[in-house]
Amino acid sequence: MPKPRTGPRSSSDARLYGMQERASHLDFDIRFEGARDVLARPHRHEYFQIQVSMEGGSQQVIGGALRPFTSGHLSFVLPYRLHVVPHPPGARYAIVNFDQGFLWPELQVQALELEEVSIARVPELAPFLFQEYVDFHFDAADFARILGWLDEMASLNQERGFAATAAIRGIVLQVLALACARHGEALRAQASQHGGRSSRRDALQRVMRYVREHLHEEMSLQDAAAAAMLSPNYLAHLLKKQTDRTFTELVTERRIEQAKELLLASGANIGAVATQCGFRDADYFSRRFRQQVGLTPRSFRDRNKVQI
Repeated sequence: MPKPRTGPRSSSDARLYGMQERASHLDFDIRFEGARDVLARPHRHEYFQIQVSMEGGSQQVIGGALRPFTSGHLSFVLPYRLHVVPHPPGARYAIVNFDQGFLWPELQVQALELEEVSIARVPELAPFLFQEYVDFHFDAADFARILGWLDEMASLNQERGFAATAAIRGIVLQVLALACARHGEALRAQASQHGGRSSRRDALQRVMRYVREHLHEEMSLQDAAAAAMLSPNYLAHLLKKQTDRTFTELVTERRIEQAKELLLASGANIGAVATQCGFRDADYFSRRFRQQVGLTPRSFRDRNKVQI
């Protein structure tokens, strides 16, 4: 299975869309090319999305991965996951949007916690959880079935007759079941290898790499989120859950650790150490250092030099 490649970096102001902005109904909607403007910049939305490439297409950026999206491919986008699926001129495609409560009313899990859900509990979530790692391409026979389901859903959605939403729900589940059946080996391998936490782990690695490479600069949660292809809200949630720290606390901790190394390994004065570690001035650095370490930077250097 090919490993995901890092996609282009997004801007920190990537737009978050709600169903009311991109759909005609608040629970479920389906549209085909030309129905709305194409979102050509990385963005996020609060709902689930399935995109279907019928003709044309090229690649998609999903989370931190760049994956193919040509004819016969489906893309499964989890809520709040940064992504962009370009549609070049002449491309034919369909977009299915639905709210979590539409398909899983019994799943009482916040959208930002969906990656905690085991695929043993909700197997049809697997395509959304592992889209960054699996290419969902279908052969001609299977894709013909999918196209027929799309037409059926569109007709039901337009009429919205008695029990139409129940029928639509059943068709969406068939699409997901087919994706799981045809790509089950790859999905199970991802679940076994990462325990449902592959995307979070990789996202944290991207954040920590960004922090490490920019310790000497001013950093914001928005900047780190953009570099890691995450939303600021999701990054704040992820850091608190995985490290029990805010972004500011994490950055300060890393800067203090770097400062301790510099204090012991170089003869640089306190002001120079502060600057190299990204603190705005020596006095502020000294206060934060003492809060974290219990000693002033100078006392820390002197005490440890004596011990050595």
